[in-house]
Amino acid sequence: MAIGLTIALLGGAIAVILGGIGSAIGVGLAGQASSGVMSEDPEKFGSLLLLVALPGTQGIYGFLSAFLVILKVGLTGGSPVVLNLYQGWQILIACLPVGLTGLVSGIHQGKVCASGVFMVAKQPKDLMKPVIMAALVETYAVLGLLITILLLNGIKL
Repeated sequence: MAIGLTIALLGGAIAVILGGIGSAIGVGLAGQASSGVMSEDPEKFGSLLLLVALPGTQGIYGFLSAFLVILKVGLTGGSPVVLNLYQGWQILIACLPVGLTGLVSGIHQGKVCASGVFMVAKQPKDLMKPVIMAALVETYAVLGLLITILLLNGIKL
């Protein structure tokens, strides 16, 4: 396997790993808060599930980006594209926006969602307020995904 292809695939792996770490930590934070609330009121499971699931999207964005890398380099069928070192680095660098924004926003979205869980525990009818606050954090992960997609599409192989 050529070094350029290896570096490109490392970029896809970085997107998945960083997005996955951010999501895992974020979902964990919100899940811990939800478990505490549900230990006293199990009926809130449906409302709290959305707040727990929201930080998981960053991992999905990293997965999507890695899939786009796999498609770009031709690993889904046939023979892979021969990449030079420069192209490999371009692809790796193109994956950094989604990976880094996924890592940071996943953690912070989890914190926002955990706070929202405590709000819903006291004000169940106000569920959408913390969801909106969490969606504001999500915006930056979406922007990271968008930039990664645009950068990957701009790389000529």
